[in-house]
Amino acid sequence: MRIGLYPGTFDPITLGHIDIIRRACRLVDRLVIGVAINHGKGPLFSIDQRVAMVEAECARLAKATDTGIVVHPFENLLIDCARDVGADIIVRGLRAVADFEYEFQMVGMNRKLDPDIVTVFLMAEADRQAIASRLVKEIARLGGDVAPFVPAAVHQALSKKFGR
Repeated sequence: MRIGLYPGTFDPITLGHIDIIRRACRLVDRLVIGVAINHGKGPLFSIDQRVAMVEAECARLAKATDTGIVVHPFENLLIDCARDVGADIIVRGLRAVADFEYEFQMVGMNRKLDPDIVTVFLMAEADRQAIASRLVKEIARLGGDVAPFVPAAVHQALSKKFGR
């Protein structure tokens, strides 16, 4: 069984993330969505809220793709998380060339830590490349419409969070 790990903070999950998840399901038998706790980033949503949002969106994808999808919060090294869940593939989404430079460094470090775990990059679809959770939160905070960038349930959660 081929197990993939798609890590991120998912604060919140966006349509870009969902696009990567949908395509990653074609590569693996089981996909673990690793939701990073990462207190240092100061997430808008709690870990429980982020996990719930990811689980809700992934339930639909699991049925549509016939792939086992599991959501797994983690706070350790990515490579240790991959080992913990039995992943032999780490899936990373890329939006732009700037993402690649950072990701390239991470792959090199992860290869030194465990050369048996392979990293696969999936480019975001062209209409999803500008979507970033950080920008979605900023738009929502300033009263803009984030409906084109996030699932409906996430749009509602952002509206509630910012009192709209």
